[in-house]
Amino acid sequence: MTETDKMLATVADGIGTMTFNNPERHNAVSLEMWEAAGSILDDFANNPAVRVVVLAGAGGKAFVSGADISKFEDERASQTAYERYNAAVDRASTLLYEHPKPTIAKIRGWCLGGGVGLATCCDLRIASDNSRFAVPAAKLGLGYAYKGLKKIVDLVGPAYAKEILYTARQFTAAEALGMGLVNRVVAADDLDAYVQDYAVTIAGNAPLTVAAAKVAVGEAVKPDAERDLARCEAVVDACFASQDYIEGRRAFMEKRKPDFQGR
Repeated sequence: MTETDKMLATVADGIGTMTFNNPERHNAVSLEMWEAAGSILDDFANNPAVRVVVLAGAGGKAFVSGADISKFEDERASQTAYERYNAAVDRASTLLYEHPKPTIAKIRGWCLGGGVGLATCCDLRIASDNSRFAVPAAKLGLGYAYKGLKKIVDLVGPAYAKEILYTARQFTAAEALGMGLVNRVVAADDLDAYVQDYAVTIAGNAPLTVAAAKVAVGEAVKPDAERDLARCEAVVDACFASQDYIEGRRAFMEKRKPDFQGR
């Protein structure tokens, strides 16, 4: 398998799926995979056929298990290589966190280190009941960058964030749910169908309304001085001025499913 084969992208039923395809290493992510992830996310953002983005891991045993340590000798051998690696991680993570479409992490099995980082960049996290979560930086002597740490704190609060980072231990799916690290936990056999149904449900809703909600929630978690309320108002106005608003009203009156076009 070449490096380019280790990231897969498909589009169907309004859902863009990005799969980390390195199962022999529990979907550990190399530099080339990070760079490919950035390109895929960029393509999904600009593809009108994509209304929801789902992240998944291949092989059935892991979502993402962090960085591919076997590549470190090449990828971090020099300052230039180290900077290129960090830039690729930051670009993909930022594209995911700021993605204009709703994003779902479909988590099965191991979700470790950078896998937790990727999951916290998504809007929703749905995990199988056999998933395991950990940020093992403290066992490796690594520092955890502020941007990634803050996303964990935003989800679970400071007390649980400290527990995750101080202990570096593995948490069960039930523990992750209790902390608020994931939205839902379902039986492993039901995960694919459950996430598919969730994604199809979101894809069938009015894209401009969903996008407006994503903008508003993003602004709501910022400090007061940093909130762009004009942007929130603009995306709401765009909904009311859209053809989808007309379609939604007509469909309601006609007792049928609306056919939203995102305009």
